[in-house]
Amino acid sequence: MPVIVVTGASAGIGLAIADRFARAGWQVVVIARQAERLSKAVEQLKRSGDRVIGMAGDVSDPAFVEQAGRDVVDAFGGIDVWVNNAMSTVIGRDEDLTDADYRRVVETTYLSQVYGTRAALRAMRPADKGAVIQMSSGLALRPAPLQAAYCGAKAAVDGFTEAIRAELIAAASNVTLTTVYLPAVNTPQPLWSRNRTDRAQVIPDPLFDPRLCADAVWSAVQRPSRKVFVGRTTWLMALAQQFTPALADRQAAKMITAQQGDPQLPRLGNLDQPEDGPAAIDGPDTERVIRPLIGFVSSRQIAALKVAAVGVLAGLAVTAGLAIGSSKR
Repeated sequence: MPVIVVTGASAGIGLAIADRFARAGWQVVVIARQAERLSKAVEQLKRSGDRVIGMAGDVSDPAFVEQAGRDVVDAFGGIDVWVNNAMSTVIGRDEDLTDADYRRVVETTYLSQVYGTRAALRAMRPADKGAVIQMSSGLALRPAPLQAAYCGAKAAVDGFTEAIRAELIAAASNVTLTTVYLPAVNTPQPLWSRNRTDRAQVIPDPLFDPRLCADAVWSAVQRPSRKVFVGRTTWLMALAQQFTPALADRQAAKMITAQQGDPQLPRLGNLDQPEDGPAAIDGPDTERVIRPLIGFVSSRQIAALKVAAVGVLAGLAVTAGLAIGSSKR
């Protein structure tokens, strides 16, 4: 029976991923800080599949993560998939953030993925199989204001992942690494984030279903690919940043207003300590969620499209050349 570990899995995208694999009959191990919510999440997941256990702890603690990995191997014999999903953020302008805010976001959003990857690879390298899934964001591709700490941490994950992939290739390893870039998703996270502005956080449209993200992870496990882009906004952000960075800067600047809603007092949120709240997949904006016909695309598919496009262009060039040659005769 295959084994998957999902961090940050007591709510939102992590819970959706765990549910997707539980329904497929996998042994699911879910990790989160908030023990009470984690317990409720495990109860929910057991309605989808009875092979679910929870481990309560903070994935910014390397000793905890290492021990969690060893415990999973001892209990089930190995790890087939490890999903680094845990994250935290703080909303606010740079001048309003503290050094401690930055440090904590880096610990939970970047270093937790480093520790999780290392724990997974300790099991996967000797077995020469397995998949590590890094849950990233479109904001790693095109950063936005009011989220500098989060954007920087997610971008750091990309650099780390590319370096580890090169090491695995050099070792002729069959272990795979996939980065999943997420769009705006309807989860409870905005209700729990630290907010140093005087406005409620608004997640701009288009807003996507967490279950779409879970389907993208399932696809990445079944058909490994270097990158997976969920929702049209992620690959559009990547294109804008690559080809029109100045325009992308101006558009991003407008996001300051778009991300701010009704007046509210600043909130400490779950940056240092977990917030109370339900073990819920969905956030408060279900009516705004869109469900596109094509929900995600992989770098493997993009490469195939590029090859096809080159073939079409080459065919057109040959046809045009023959036509010109015929007209001269």
